[in-house]
Amino acid sequence: MSRLRLSMACWDYDRSRPLLDGSIRPEGIDLRPIVLPPGETFARMWQYREFDASEMSLADYATMTARGECPFIAIPVFPSRFFRHSCIYINAGSGIRQPQDLAGKRVGSPQYQMTAAVFARGMLHREYGVAPESVQWLWGGQESPGAKERIPLRLPARIRLEKISEGNTLSAMLEAGELDALITPNFPSPFLAGSPRVVRLFPKYAEVERDYYRRTKIFPIMHTFVLKKEVYEQNPWAAHSLYVAWVKARDAAYRELYETDALKITLPWVVSHTEEMRGLMGADFWPYGVKANRMVLDALAQYLVEQGLAPRAVTAEELFAPNTLDT
Repeated sequence: MSRLRLSMACWDYDRSRPLLDGSIRPEGIDLRPIVLPPGETFARMWQYREFDASEMSLADYATMTARGECPFIAIPVFPSRFFRHSCIYINAGSGIRQPQDLAGKRVGSPQYQMTAAVFARGMLHREYGVAPESVQWLWGGQESPGAKERIPLRLPARIRLEKISEGNTLSAMLEAGELDALITPNFPSPFLAGSPRVVRLFPKYAEVERDYYRRTKIFPIMHTFVLKKEVYEQNPWAAHSLYVAWVKARDAAYRELYETDALKITLPWVVSHTEEMRGLMGADFWPYGVKANRMVLDALAQYLVEQGLAPRAVTAEELFAPNTLDT
């Protein structure tokens, strides 16, 4: 029987590398891997349906699924996860001293619907009472002028969102005080340059994030992995095969972290970090599958509704291929 040939776009993570280099191969599938940064992958997949399978923004995917307009089906693997307390930056002269002070302020993000911003806003709402409608939201290019929406937005009137002016950038506006705060997964250039005018909302973010996890058990999911629906409908078995392969690749990454004969990761205390994460989050601290992640998926679904992005809360069973739900 001939093997199914699939193009696959994703970034070069330790947990994807065995699939990229061919050391782990999905049963019955020959992958043609294409390594791209996530933002480029998402844009090309939404605009051109360019790949048979790809990494995908979880918020984009869940939003379009809730609308009934999604051309993809996902499997419950999550190449990117990230606590986002560290990704909220403020202008030091904005008068913001605590998270509650964001209410009534001008807050930017590169894309309103990007998963990093959705989880950050959800956390700010649930933990500190900063409702989405209490903020003036802005979006646009962070370091270069100009930006395009990946998916069309249909926000209710209660959500105030505007695009920044042509020729401007979010980072420049934040440093100049034209923005009070910025939610972004990428370091703003003034922060990297050591500008005293751009600082983190949570200076001791690691402590805050650990406490947040202990109380909520939410380890935010940024990205999932999707197939084009026509690929899945013609080859439903491929979803399960890819899921199993991704799990094997993730398990290989776990082993790399805990190798003590010689450190394979360029961090002096990587073993200590790994043991700390096991103590806090369990041995499977980067879980795949629906069961281990249902609380996080349900939280995201609620955030999308509260933030005006989705008309209803989509269920995990709607998001993922049926033959991967109980794996």
